[in-house]
Amino acid sequence: MDKLIIQGGARIRGEIRISGSKNSGLPILAATLLASEPMNICNLPHLNDITTMLALLRCMGVGITINEKMCVEVDPTTLTDYEAPYELVKTMRASILVLGPTLAKFGKADVSFPGGCAIGSRPVDIHLRGLEAMGAEIEVDGGYIRARAPNGLKGARFAMDKVSVGATENLLMAAALADGVTILENAAREPEVVDLAECLVAMGAKISGIGSGTIRIEGVKELHGCTYTVMPDRIEIGTYLVAAAATGGSIKLRGTRADILTSVIQKLEEAGAEVEVCENTISLDMKGKRPKAVSLRTAPYPAFPTDMQAQFTAMNAIAEGTGAVTESIFENRLIQVHELNRMGANITLEGNTALITGVEKLKGAPVMASDLRASASLVIAAMVAEGETVVDRIYHIDRGYECIEEKLQQLGVDIRRVPG
Repeated sequence: MDKLIIQGGARIRGEIRISGSKNSGLPILAATLLASEPMNICNLPHLNDITTMLALLRCMGVGITINEKMCVEVDPTTLTDYEAPYELVKTMRASILVLGPTLAKFGKADVSFPGGCAIGSRPVDIHLRGLEAMGAEIEVDGGYIRARAPNGLKGARFAMDKVSVGATENLLMAAALADGVTILENAAREPEVVDLAECLVAMGAKISGIGSGTIRIEGVKELHGCTYTVMPDRIEIGTYLVAAAATGGSIKLRGTRADILTSVIQKLEEAGAEVEVCENTISLDMKGKRPKAVSLRTAPYPAFPTDMQAQFTAMNAIAEGTGAVTESIFENRLIQVHELNRMGANITLEGNTALITGVEKLKGAPVMASDLRASASLVIAAMVAEGETVVDRIYHIDRGYECIEEKLQQLGVDIRRVPG
């Protein structure tokens, strides 16, 4: 099992290019199952989760090739199997996203219950109830979701009792080929949902209300192929911006979009960062200053994203003052606090809130990643710590950050990967 060894004390300086969004690329790859022709998906990041999704599609008989433009060509017309097996699904919760499109296109789907990061329950009940509202017959059998719609799915009005990105995406894809009009209420508004919807529109879907809490989908008979470019990864953008802020450094990110990260940029400015936004770049400069502590509460988009909470917790650990970080999405997502405290942080937990009093220095220590974003927070903490930090179980970070050590090396960080 690989580890990252980081020598602290470097101040981030330089520029890097941001990768495509994993959380956008995964549902868009699932959406290719709806097409009646091959699809070309561009700007996919080279990540384990993307590789797993491509392997899952291959397992179902879908043709996958890389074309001369480094886009992934997906040919769903060769699909032969309607099952998403446990061996692949167990490693990635996003595998559930093949349920809606497979059922809508072929009238049947068998999908194992998904796995992924241990950050609390993410029940699939909303996915299943939405599909049942559209006429699906669903049975849970031996750890598998077995869904059938022999006469096709029917348009329906469905109100989600809790905002769910995954359920919104699954039901959006299913509704694209359903007979009639589907209205999704209390839908997720995240940029990744918007990206998926825009991809479906490029395939010929009829969708209105994109980016709002109420999405209207008029089902069509068939979706055609297209070439679609995945949006930049807003969490990767935010992570590198926070890393620069925590080290008192400066950074320029290329291939970005500031409009998908407004709440994060506002908090960075509150921490004392000077942020400059251009059309495709974001620059941050701390002028060598120590950041100021900020308080935040995670909530569905457009509020502060849960996927950025751990990184800000790490920055607050060495900031001036005291900040309160409240996690309202996942119940176990403050788990990284214990590892940060091992490095000398002063953090106390009160329920789902971390009270963080900044210290001038952290100290390097062996630490263990517990999930994707917690691992990023440990890397940030290691950069500002005195001495050497060894981050173990970094397979988590490889699920969400493309070439993280190479990019950080470009920014002046002393970091290397070693076999476990």
